[in-house]
Amino acid sequence: MTDLIIYVSMGIIAGISSGLFGIGGGMIIVPLALTLGISSHSAVALSVVQMIFSSVFGSYINYKKKNFDLKDGLFVGLGGLIGASFSGLVLKLLSDVTLTALFLCLSIVFFLKYAFDVKNAVHQSQRSELSKKVILVGAGALTGVFAISFGIGGGLLIAPILGYFLGYDSKKVVPLSLFFVVFASLSGATSFIMQGVIDSSILYNGSLVGIGSMIGVFLGIKIIEKMKTTAHRKVLLFVYLLSISMTAFALLRKLGIVEL
Repeated sequence: MTDLIIYVSMGIIAGISSGLFGIGGGMIIVPLALTLGISSHSAVALSVVQMIFSSVFGSYINYKKKNFDLKDGLFVGLGGLIGASFSGLVLKLLSDVTLTALFLCLSIVFFLKYAFDVKNAVHQSQRSELSKKVILVGAGALTGVFAISFGIGGGLLIAPILGYFLGYDSKKVVPLSLFFVVFASLSGATSFIMQGVIDSSILYNGSLVGIGSMIGVFLGIKIIEKMKTTAHRKVLLFVYLLSISMTAFALLRKLGIVEL
């Protein structure tokens, strides 16, 4: 019963972040799982399983509310399918400590990117339809191969790319990013299963987290509809900092530098 409460609660927290920021929830799930003593590989696999629940349910709600362009989403999703199909191999080749260190570095880089990024003047209207499609597919592929390997879905990675090259604002990127996670998580989960990373225990616990994330993503979408852009940005920066702090602590513990 304790495990049930922990996993469902973890899912609710991750789901709220999915609805608010268009992410798979891995920026929450992976650090929390690492803090609980779960290995990086299991934490990533657990995160990817729950992403299927949160991204599918959240995208369904966004589609019903007409919050995103389905055509753009399909091109991004196609790229995600291609990139994420290599994630199982990447995860298999990296050690537990290496994966945790890379996840920490990735989190820091994109925190700094989001916190200090200067808006690009390029707008999507300045791009041809072909170049726009290439950017959407390329962004999905590049994000998919790295993001799913770290169990973070990719929403926080793909947002700066689409904002920089196509001029998408944050409100447009959030539902599109979450829709991307549908494709990336399905492809990533398949790759993980083929590589033997996901077993029956991961599927069960990941499903518990996934059920909680469905509740959370519903709440997250409700919140973002009423949230101002400035407040949205501040909360996202806090999520980044929380994830970075928890991951750094987990890495120091794995290296034997600190103990619980």
